[in-house]
Amino acid sequence: MTRLRTWLTSSDLAGIAVLALIIVVVLPLSLDIFRLNLVGKYLSYAFVAVGLVMLWGYGGILSLGQGVFFGLGGYAMAMFLKLEASDPESTKIQSTPGIPDFMDWNQLTQLPIWWEPFRHLPVALIAMLLVPAILAFIVGFAMFKRRVGGVYFAIITQAVALVLTVLIIGQQGYTGGVNGITDLKTMLGWDIRTDSAKYILYFATCALLIAAIFLCRWVQRTKLGTLLLAMRDKEDRVRFSGYDVANFKVFVFCLAAMLCGLGGALFVLQVGFMSASFVGIVPSIEMVIFAAVGGRMSLVGAVYGALLVNFGKTFFSESFPQLWLFLMAALFIGVVMAFPNGLAGLYNDYVKPWLLRKREPRSDPPDPKPLPATPPSHPPVAGWNPSVPRPRADAKSVGPAVA
Repeated sequence: MTRLRTWLTSSDLAGIAVLALIIVVVLPLSLDIFRLNLVGKYLSYAFVAVGLVMLWGYGGILSLGQGVFFGLGGYAMAMFLKLEASDPESTKIQSTPGIPDFMDWNQLTQLPIWWEPFRHLPVALIAMLLVPAILAFIVGFAMFKRRVGGVYFAIITQAVALVLTVLIIGQQGYTGGVNGITDLKTMLGWDIRTDSAKYILYFATCALLIAAIFLCRWVQRTKLGTLLLAMRDKEDRVRFSGYDVANFKVFVFCLAAMLCGLGGALFVLQVGFMSASFVGIVPSIEMVIFAAVGGRMSLVGAVYGALLVNFGKTFFSESFPQLWLFLMAALFIGVVMAFPNGLAGLYNDYVKPWLLRKREPRSDPPDPKPLPATPPSHPPVAGWNPSVPRPRADAKSVGPAVA
């Protein structure tokens, strides 16, 4: 037990191992397939939270538009799944067989040319990472090269989220509009709606999430991670040292965008649809809350934050359907006020010191040592008996005794 406590408090891998034990072993053994599928959806949001730890916690760049990249990755996967579900045999009742149903409803007679590459799974897999990264590069290069940052960059990312939401809803014939892309059933002929498929997708999500954490952890431990921290705290000093700060910001922004796109694709596979409701400003702010609740400096804490917030949303909406928004707001405010550093700060401030105290070996108090004998203040005089008190040195002579 002492070795376990030592490992938990000293090893960086302990938190990742405990998280893997919980999501890979404990939750699958304790939850039914419906609840486990919900947890899989929560873990797909955790990719966004992990990316925000790198972007916001280490890079000092607050983005309020991460839902854009989450949605782009989700739409890339949803387009492939929708084209597979829209084969001529399945859509023979439509006016134009072979195209998605929402295109037929909007009186399109042929598949748009930019949809054609998504008939192939490798293209969809590349697009779910590359398209968010390209958009992040364009926005980041345009902003960071002009030294736009702080609250101004956060507002710009919100504007990007709003523009993309309006574009998706306005182009209903090409994107599905408000309803989004729905009725996704198979991937390469594999039915993703069965219980066995849900288990496989859940464990695949867990494996990719752990891999993403290790990737970000490796970046943090390199010189690049040190420069990100220095850039966050003293950007001008890093710039005066000869480094191009804008390039580092662009890199970490693209990395976070790619993680968001991967999470969006896994979300589509587990939920079975994608719509504009996951792209706008509100979901983007909620994604920032995931990282804030978990701890914006902790990769593992961000995963716990995503799980806690989404579990609270599900629990409150099921138990208190008329009050759940107020309860969620109270949860956010309470966590931020009580634990400013999130769940990771709670662990570092309370749990870890407790484990360290448990590590200290118990030892009985030593026996008190006997006090040494006090030496006499004067050296002994020959013929002097210690049992007879000595006369006072300042005593006056009183003369001979009278009989």
